Amino acid sequence: MDGARPDAVPAHPLTSRPLDPAITGAPRLNAAPADQIRLLDLQALDSKLDQLAHRRRTLPEHAEIDKAAADRAALKSLVVAAEAQQGDTARELTKAEQDVEQVRSRAARNQQRMDSGAVGSARDLENLQHENGSLAKRQADLEDVVLEVMERLESAQTRVTELTGRLEHADVVLNEATARRDASFAELDAESAKLTRDRETVAAVVPADLMKLYTRLREQQGGVGAARLFQRRCEGCRVEFAITDLNAIKAEPKDAVLRCENCGRILVRTAESGI
Repeated sequence: MDGARPDAVPAHPLTSRPLDPAITGAPRLNAAPADQIRLLDLQALDSKLDQLAHRRRTLPEHAEIDKAAADRAALKSLVVAAEAQQGDTARELTKAEQDVEQVRSRAARNQQRMDSGAVGSARDLENLQHENGSLAKRQADLEDVVLEVMERLESAQTRVTELTGRLEHADVVLNEATARRDASFAELDAESAKLTRDRETVAAVVPADLMKLYTRLREQQGGVGAARLFQRRCEGCRVEFAITDLNAIKAEPKDAVLRCENCGRILVRTAESGI
Protein backbone atom coordinates (compact mmCIF):
# COMPACT_ATOMS: atom_id res chain seq x y z
CA MET A 1 0.00 0.00 0.00
CA ASP A 2 1.42 3.38 -1.00
CA GLY A 3 2.74 5.49 1.88
CA ALA A 4 2.57 2.63 4.40
CA ARG A 5 5.45 2.19 6.83
CA PRO A 6 7.40 -0.99 6.05
CA ASP A 7 7.08 -2.10 9.68
CA ALA A 8 3.35 -1.33 9.96
CA VAL A 9 0.84 -4.07 10.73
CA PRO A 10 -2.40 -2.83 9.13
CA ALA A 11 -4.53 -5.58 10.66
CA HIS A 12 -3.70 -4.42 14.19
CA PRO A 13 -5.93 -1.57 15.44
CA LEU A 14 -3.37 -0.07 17.83
CA THR A 15 -1.82 3.20 16.84
CA SER A 16 0.80 2.70 19.54
CA ARG A 17 2.10 -0.59 20.86
CA PRO A 18 5.09 -1.94 22.79
CA LEU A 19 8.33 -2.71 21.04
CA ASP A 20 7.51 -5.91 19.19
CA PRO A 21 10.02 -8.44 17.82
CA ALA A 22 7.75 -8.95 14.83
CA ILE A 23 8.13 -5.27 13.99
CA THR A 24 11.67 -4.44 15.02
CA GLY A 25 13.49 -7.73 14.99
CA ALA A 26 14.61 -6.93 18.56
CA PRO A 27 13.43 -8.32 21.90
CA ARG A 28 10.79 -6.49 23.92
CA LEU A 29 12.39 -3.61 25.80
CA ASN A 30 11.40 -2.76 29.34
CA ALA A 31 12.49 0.17 31.48
CA ALA A 32 11.31 1.59 34.76
CA PRO A 33 8.74 4.40 34.35
CA ALA A 34 11.18 6.80 36.05
CA ASP A 35 13.83 5.97 33.45
CA GLN A 36 11.32 6.57 30.66
CA ILE A 37 10.45 9.95 32.19
CA ARG A 38 14.16 10.76 32.20
CA LEU A 39 14.09 10.25 28.44
CA LEU A 40 11.72 13.21 28.22
CA ASP A 41 14.18 15.28 30.26
CA LEU A 42 16.97 14.12 27.97
CA GLN A 43 14.90 14.91 24.88
CA ALA A 44 14.17 18.40 26.19
CA LEU A 45 17.88 19.03 26.69
CA ASP A 46 18.76 17.61 23.27
CA SER A 47 16.09 19.76 21.62
CA LYS A 48 17.49 22.86 23.32
CA LEU A 49 21.01 21.91 22.22
CA ASP A 50 19.77 21.41 18.65
CA GLN A 51 18.07 24.81 18.76
CA LEU A 52 21.26 26.46 19.99
CA ALA A 53 23.27 24.75 17.25
CA HIS A 54 20.72 25.95 14.68
CA ARG A 55 20.89 29.49 16.05
CA ARG A 56 24.69 29.33 15.90
CA ARG A 57 24.58 28.25 12.24
CA THR A 58 21.96 30.83 11.24
CA LEU A 59 23.12 33.95 13.07
CA PRO A 60 22.38 37.03 10.91
CA GLU A 61 26.01 38.02 11.37
CA HIS A 62 27.05 35.15 9.08
CA ALA A 63 25.35 36.84 6.12
CA GLU A 64 26.68 40.23 7.23
CA ILE A 65 30.22 38.87 7.41
CA ASP A 66 29.93 37.19 4.00
CA LYS A 67 28.70 40.44 2.42
CA ALA A 68 31.27 42.58 4.25
CA ALA A 69 34.07 40.21 3.24
CA ALA A 70 32.93 40.23 -0.39
CA ASP A 71 32.68 44.04 -0.38
CA ARG A 72 36.13 44.29 1.16
CA ALA A 73 37.64 41.89 -1.38
CA ALA A 74 36.12 43.89 -4.25
CA LEU A 75 37.41 47.16 -2.80
CA LYS A 76 40.84 45.66 -2.20
CA SER A 77 41.02 44.71 -5.88
CA LEU A 78 40.04 48.26 -6.86
CA VAL A 79 42.68 49.71 -4.52
CA VAL A 80 45.38 47.46 -5.98
CA ALA A 81 44.38 48.46 -9.52
CA ALA A 82 44.24 52.16 -8.60
CA GLU A 83 47.64 52.02 -6.91
CA ALA A 84 49.09 50.31 -9.97
CA GLN A 85 47.61 53.06 -12.16
CA GLN A 86 49.04 55.69 -9.83
CA GLY A 87 52.47 54.06 -10.01
CA ASP A 88 52.37 53.86 -13.80
CA THR A 89 51.33 57.51 -14.06
CA ALA A 90 54.04 58.60 -11.61
CA ARG A 91 56.66 56.84 -13.72
CA GLU A 92 55.19 58.44 -16.84
CA LEU A 93 55.51 61.86 -15.18
CA THR A 94 59.13 61.20 -14.26
CA LYS A 95 59.89 60.27 -17.87
CA ALA A 96 58.11 63.37 -19.20
CA GLU A 97 60.01 65.64 -16.78
CA GLN A 98 63.29 64.00 -17.80
CA ASP A 99 62.47 64.68 -21.46
CA VAL A 100 61.86 68.35 -20.65
CA GLU A 101 65.12 68.55 -18.72
CA GLN A 102 67.09 67.00 -21.58
CA VAL A 103 65.71 69.55 -24.06
CA ARG A 104 66.29 72.42 -21.62
CA SER A 105 69.88 71.31 -20.99
CA ARG A 106 70.65 71.06 -24.70
CA ALA A 107 69.24 74.51 -25.36
CA ALA A 108 71.26 75.91 -22.43
CA ARG A 109 74.48 74.42 -23.79
CA ASN A 110 73.78 75.88 -27.22
CA GLN A 111 73.09 79.27 -25.71
CA GLN A 112 76.27 79.10 -23.67
CA ARG A 113 78.30 78.41 -26.82
CA MET A 114 76.70 81.29 -28.62
CA ASP A 115 77.19 83.66 -25.69
CA SER A 116 80.85 82.69 -25.28
CA GLY A 117 81.74 83.50 -28.89
CA ALA A 118 83.06 79.99 -29.39
CA VAL A 119 81.00 79.46 -32.56
CA GLY A 120 83.44 79.50 -35.48
CA SER A 121 81.25 80.76 -38.33
CA ALA A 122 78.08 82.65 -39.03
CA ARG A 123 76.56 79.48 -40.50
CA ASP A 124 77.24 77.53 -37.31
CA LEU A 125 75.70 80.35 -35.31
CA GLU A 126 72.64 80.33 -37.53
CA ASN A 127 72.30 76.57 -37.12
CA LEU A 128 72.50 76.83 -33.34
CA GLN A 129 69.91 79.59 -33.30
CA HIS A 130 67.61 77.51 -35.50
CA GLU A 131 68.12 74.45 -33.28
CA ASN A 132 67.33 76.45 -30.15
CA GLY A 133 64.14 77.67 -31.78
CA SER A 134 63.13 74.07 -32.46
CA LEU A 135 64.15 73.07 -28.94
CA ALA A 136 62.03 75.84 -27.47
CA LYS A 137 58.97 74.51 -29.33
CA ARG A 138 59.84 70.95 -28.31
CA GLN A 139 60.21 72.04 -24.69
CA ALA A 140 56.82 73.76 -24.77
CA ASP A 141 55.19 70.62 -26.18
CA LEU A 142 56.87 68.43 -23.57
CA GLU A 143 55.84 70.78 -20.76
CA ASP A 144 52.24 70.45 -21.96
CA VAL A 145 52.68 66.68 -21.71
CA VAL A 146 54.03 67.09 -18.16
CA LEU A 147 50.98 69.15 -17.18
CA GLU A 148 48.60 66.59 -18.68
CA VAL A 149 50.34 63.71 -16.89
CA MET A 150 50.37 65.68 -13.62
CA GLU A 151 46.59 66.10 -13.89
CA ARG A 152 46.16 62.38 -14.47
CA LEU A 153 48.46 61.61 -11.54
CA GLU A 154 46.45 63.90 -9.27
CA SER A 155 43.27 62.14 -10.38
CA ALA A 156 44.88 58.74 -9.74
CA GLN A 157 46.00 59.84 -6.28
CA THR A 158 42.51 61.08 -5.47
CA ARG A 159 41.09 57.75 -6.62
CA VAL A 160 43.52 55.83 -4.39
CA THR A 161 42.67 58.04 -1.41
CA GLU A 162 38.94 57.56 -1.96
CA LEU A 163 39.18 53.79 -2.39
CA THR A 164 41.53 53.44 0.57
CA GLY A 165 39.01 55.26 2.74
CA ARG A 166 36.24 52.98 1.55
CA LEU A 167 38.44 49.95 2.20
CA GLU A 168 39.14 51.13 5.74
CA HIS A 169 35.39 51.55 6.30
CA ALA A 170 34.80 48.05 4.91
CA ASP A 171 37.37 46.74 7.41
CA VAL A 172 35.44 48.41 10.22
CA VAL A 173 32.14 46.91 9.04
CA LEU A 174 33.70 43.45 8.74
CA ASN A 175 35.41 43.68 12.12
CA GLU A 176 32.23 44.86 13.84
CA ALA A 177 30.16 42.05 12.30
CA THR A 178 32.82 39.53 13.29
CA ALA A 179 32.87 40.87 16.85
CA ARG A 180 29.07 40.61 17.09
CA ARG A 181 29.20 37.05 15.75
CA ASP A 182 31.94 36.08 18.18
CA ALA A 183 29.99 37.58 21.09
CA SER A 184 26.93 35.58 20.06
CA PHE A 185 29.12 32.48 19.71
CA ALA A 186 30.43 32.96 23.25
CA GLU A 187 26.93 33.36 24.66
CA LEU A 188 25.52 30.37 22.78
CA ASP A 189 28.55 28.20 23.52
CA ALA A 190 28.32 28.96 27.24
CA GLU A 191 24.66 28.00 27.25
CA SER A 192 25.42 24.87 25.23
CA ALA A 193 28.18 23.89 27.66
CA LYS A 194 25.79 24.11 30.61
CA LEU A 195 23.11 22.11 28.80
CA THR A 196 25.69 19.52 27.79
CA ARG A 197 26.71 19.06 31.43
CA ASP A 198 23.06 18.70 32.41
CA ARG A 199 22.57 16.19 29.60
CA GLU A 200 25.52 14.11 30.73
CA THR A 201 24.05 13.97 34.23
CA VAL A 202 20.69 12.73 32.95
CA ALA A 203 22.16 10.35 30.36
CA ALA A 204 24.37 8.72 33.00
CA VAL A 205 21.34 7.22 34.77
CA VAL A 206 19.39 6.09 31.67
CA PRO A 207 19.76 2.33 31.06
CA ALA A 208 22.17 1.57 28.22
CA ASP A 209 19.67 -0.35 26.06
CA LEU A 210 17.07 2.41 26.37
CA MET A 211 19.72 5.03 25.63
CA LYS A 212 20.85 3.12 22.55
CA LEU A 213 17.29 2.95 21.20
CA TYR A 214 16.65 6.62 21.94
CA THR A 215 19.88 7.67 20.21
CA ARG A 216 19.09 5.62 17.11
CA LEU A 217 15.55 6.96 16.87
CA ARG A 218 16.73 10.53 17.40
CA GLU A 219 19.06 10.18 14.43
CA GLN A 220 16.26 8.70 12.31
CA GLN A 221 13.48 11.06 13.40
CA GLY A 222 14.94 14.52 12.93
CA GLY A 223 16.33 14.91 16.42
CA VAL A 224 13.30 13.66 18.40
CA GLY A 225 13.65 10.12 19.70
CA ALA A 226 11.15 10.19 22.57
CA ALA A 227 7.79 11.92 22.89
CA ARG A 228 5.24 12.28 25.64
CA LEU A 229 1.77 10.78 25.38
CA PHE A 230 -0.16 13.88 26.37
CA GLN A 231 -3.94 14.12 26.50
CA ARG A 232 -4.33 11.19 24.11
CA ARG A 233 -1.83 12.56 21.58
CA CYS A 234 1.71 11.63 20.62
CA GLU A 235 3.63 14.86 21.00
CA GLY A 236 6.14 13.64 18.43
CA CYS A 237 3.73 13.51 15.48
CA ARG A 238 0.55 15.02 17.03
CA VAL A 239 -1.57 11.96 16.19
CA GLU A 240 -4.57 11.52 18.50
CA PHE A 241 -5.31 7.97 19.62
CA ALA A 242 -8.73 6.32 19.58
CA ILE A 243 -10.26 5.13 22.84
CA THR A 244 -9.65 1.50 21.95
CA ASP A 245 -5.99 2.23 21.33
CA LEU A 246 -5.69 4.14 24.60
CA ASN A 247 -7.25 1.23 26.48
CA ALA A 248 -4.77 -1.15 24.87
CA ILE A 249 -1.89 1.17 25.82
CA LYS A 250 -3.23 1.44 29.36
CA ALA A 251 -3.24 -2.35 29.61
CA GLU A 252 0.47 -2.55 28.83
CA PRO A 253 2.83 -3.03 31.80
CA LYS A 254 4.14 0.20 33.29
CA ASP A 255 7.69 -0.74 32.39
CA ALA A 256 6.90 -1.61 28.76
CA VAL A 257 8.68 0.72 26.35
CA LEU A 258 6.05 1.75 23.82
CA ARG A 259 6.54 3.02 20.28
CA CYS A 260 4.18 5.27 18.34
CA GLU A 261 3.06 3.30 15.31
CA ASN A 262 2.71 6.52 13.31
CA CYS A 263 6.13 8.09 13.84
CA GLY A 264 8.07 5.27 15.48
CA ARG A 265 9.28 7.34 18.43
CA ILE A 266 9.42 6.08 22.00
CA LEU A 267 6.07 6.97 23.54
CA VAL A 268 6.37 7.90 27.21
CA ARG A 269 3.33 7.66 29.47
CA THR A 270 2.87 10.28 32.20
CA ALA A 271 0.13 11.34 34.61
CA GLU A 272 -1.15 13.68 31.89
CA SER A 273 -1.43 11.04 29.18
CA GLY A 274 -5.23 10.83 29.45
CA ILE A 275 -5.31 7.11 30.19
